[in-house]
Amino acid sequence: MEKKAVRAAYGEALVKLGEKNDRVVVLDADLASATMTGTFKKAFPERFYDCGIAEANMVDMAAGISTMGLIPFCSTFAVFAGRNYDQIRNGVCYPNFNVKFGFSHAGITLGEDGGSHQAIEDIALMRVLPNMTVLVPSDANECYQCVEAAAEINGPVYIRTSRLATPVFDPRPFTVGKGTVIRDGKDCAIFSCGIMLEHVLEAAELLAARGIDAAVVSFHTLKPFDEELARAFTARCGKVFTVEEHSVIGGLGDTVASAVIGNGVKYFEKIGINDVFGQSGKPADLLAEYGLTGQQIADRIAGAF
Repeated sequence: MEKKAVRAAYGEALVKLGEKNDRVVVLDADLASATMTGTFKKAFPERFYDCGIAEANMVDMAAGISTMGLIPFCSTFAVFAGRNYDQIRNGVCYPNFNVKFGFSHAGITLGEDGGSHQAIEDIALMRVLPNMTVLVPSDANECYQCVEAAAEINGPVYIRTSRLATPVFDPRPFTVGKGTVIRDGKDCAIFSCGIMLEHVLEAAELLAARGIDAAVVSFHTLKPFDEELARAFTARCGKVFTVEEHSVIGGLGDTVASAVIGNGVKYFEKIGINDVFGQSGKPADLLAEYGLTGQQIADRIAGAF
């Protein structure tokens, strides 16, 4: 299966969007070669702004640019969401300005840069902000769709991208705020977001070999969230598991929990980063360290039966 980093798809999607819409501009904080916005810079140098290592200033610039009828996309590492959080909150979300945030290198699969650079709290930070839409693409194709959709939304949008090259799945129907049923099942439901889909699908195959029929539902939108779909699978399966490359506090798990509580859930478990920071290591080793490989996910789910 072809593999491509979601961050690479983000850069490509910006170029395609820029070709169709001359209102799109891109700002970056001295990381264009890493966030892949350099592809947009090469295609449209007059519509690209390198703001230097000044993320807060970048967001304020984008806020001002948005009032001129342009559509600014801001990019940096996801871990720096905290560095410019005040500007995102008060400068963009409070006045509901039309600014998009494509933040890269999220989660522990960033790898060797270690815990200081591995964002495991960014979804929680963005979900809590009024007016913010939160998108977490599972692969390159979904990232293309997220970027296109973000440009159509009139208001702040956060797109979480990753460094690691991951499988590219066949394109699926995409609607902001709607989850996607990847695999049907009756014994339990596994809810996934982002690049954990690869490992969740592996887990479902391993569970099937043990006689456990697991449904897999991927959520590319965590805000607004598809509560109807989550509740439907909860009512059908009873046992629900959430899997994310993010802290179990404030991310997909808590989003699902608030949606399905009191809706027939018989067993609920969050699988993710358990309130600790990341550490330096190869991405595959880090996934194993934090219990996020397909085999580990399957073993943990099977333990509930």
